[in-house]
Amino acid sequence: MRRLTIWPVTGLPEVRAGDDLASMIVGALATDPLLDHDVVVVAQKVVSKSEGRVVALSTVTPSERAIRMGEEAGKDPRALEVVLRETRSIVRWERGVLIAETHHGFVCANAGVDRSNAGAPDSVVLLPVDPDASAARLRDALRERTGRDVAVLVTDTFGRAWREGHVNVAIGMAGMPALLRYVGQYDPEGYELRVTEIALADEIAGAAEIVMGKLDRCPVAIVRGLGMPSSEHTAQEYVRPKEKDLFR
Repeated sequence: MRRLTIWPVTGLPEVRAGDDLASMIVGALATDPLLDHDVVVVAQKVVSKSEGRVVALSTVTPSERAIRMGEEAGKDPRALEVVLRETRSIVRWERGVLIAETHHGFVCANAGVDRSNAGAPDSVVLLPVDPDASAARLRDALRERTGRDVAVLVTDTFGRAWREGHVNVAIGMAGMPALLRYVGQYDPEGYELRVTEIALADEIAGAAEIVMGKLDRCPVAIVRGLGMPSSEHTAQEYVRPKEKDLFR
């Protein structure tokens, strides 16, 4: 029987552009070092901060479109301008809510641009340019510093089309499967499964968020006991093609 252990990594300082995030994580784990096959779950915010993906709104000149949207919704047009720059297409703009498709292909509120926990006044944090590459670099750095073969998930909080509430999901990943595919297999009664694909990395991300919290300034968690083989999957596995998306 599989048993998972999930715990928060505490004691990390505020992350700044250029910080060695892998060394910071290893240092915080000094009394409980990583083991092979652990999953290191890292909040997108600290990855973005280390990569310099923080924008001071004082440096932003809003476009006419952002100004119009800001007047319509009572929102800061500078922040809306940053969101528009991170947007491939607007899925819905209604009652002040902006759902956007990012340049990565993710569909989420405000193209993932967020003011909370920005680490600087009047600033916003953007998603990493390539979250999968960020996860791969962090995985390599952790292996270099510890000798351990771990998986890495870069996570963010997304809403859901079918349900209320938000969940942590994997927007970048390296070293573990994204999907457990059961298509073509049979249940105990002989029924052939035709569409079942379990979003494993998203499930791990959601479980890890329980110990990370939103207000606890704990951006990293370790998941031990998953025991899944290494994989070359990336979070792009989760990007549903527009022609298959019933909500667009």
